[in-house]
Amino acid sequence: MGSDFKSIPLIDISPLVEKIDDPNMANDKDLLQVVRMLDDACREAGFFYVKGHGIAESLMKEVRDVTQKFFQLPYEEKLKIKMTPQSGYRGYQRVGENVTKGKPDMHEAIDCYTPIEPGQFGDLAKPMEGSNLWYGSNFPPLFVLDIISQSTILFDLPKYPSNFDSLLENYINLLRDLSRKIMRGIALALGGPVDAFEGKTAGDPFWVCRLIGYPVSTDIPEEQRTDTGCGAHTDYGLLTLVNQDDDICALEVRNKSGEWIYAKPLPGTFVCNIGDMLKVWSNGIYQPTLHRVVNNSPRYRVSVAFFYESNFDAAVEPVEFCRERTGGFAKYEKVVYGEHLVQKVLTNFVM
Repeated sequence: MGSDFKSIPLIDISPLVEKIDDPNMANDKDLLQVVRMLDDACREAGFFYVKGHGIAESLMKEVRDVTQKFFQLPYEEKLKIKMTPQSGYRGYQRVGENVTKGKPDMHEAIDCYTPIEPGQFGDLAKPMEGSNLWYGSNFPPLFVLDIISQSTILFDLPKYPSNFDSLLENYINLLRDLSRKIMRGIALALGGPVDAFEGKTAGDPFWVCRLIGYPVSTDIPEEQRTDTGCGAHTDYGLLTLVNQDDDICALEVRNKSGEWIYAKPLPGTFVCNIGDMLKVWSNGIYQPTLHRVVNNSPRYRVSVAFFYESNFDAAVEPVEFCRERTGGFAKYEKVVYGEHLVQKVLTNFVM
């Protein structure tokens, strides 16, 4: 939240997408112009749109469409993959189960995370060990190990759209690579080497994908209703890419003066924003921006948010070249990303 911005910048990142992995890219004028625009956007708004990202608009729409089809299933079907502690906090959340700053959010969602094997990160990741519950009807019944009781739980899977699992896996792989390229641009924008986020920081990045549905407010029982689809918050990790419906204004971003600015849908673009881990790593050069969702539309809204994070066990702290640019000392303490995420997940979850 760096300025009193009135709109969110749009960046054509096609030169970055095409050239950021080229060892000879250092003097490419078009790429360096994108880097400068990323720097301005991260400093001024903490939010930006990207076009020229290389992901087909038809695929973005297909992901939103298949998400909406899932949320149109009968409630009893959706509950077959209900999020629980035993599922590693993966699966379906009904309206009001996600909580932001103590207030129920008026959305339903499927939460997906990088799969975590039992014992992979020791005690750090125990609450989130498991696999995602998105598999379609072509797969056998899914068995998940309850890490508390060591017993096996059978999930009777709902009748998904037939391409749900393969579509999402392909989409997530594409967004992981796109996010990696944007983070390479951000590394250059901060004055570091292009691979500054790789290795111990985000060489094996954890990812989160939330498929979110925002009902029409009048469809929610009055005694359960609040005024926000998702309360004001910042994101946990490095970078978020949001694929939102083309024709419903609901995502709002707060500027320095406290005004809420619409992130109006621009077809074919992703809305991007920076998160808490980038604030720490950059020693505050870049600050995440508060945002919220208020769905005043008379229609159901879908949003698919992809969160590109650091390594799960990364100890994120202000990097030396950012400390040198900000007085020579660390403004933030070291944060273990996995601890930060687990705390947030447990705080935001209500059974």
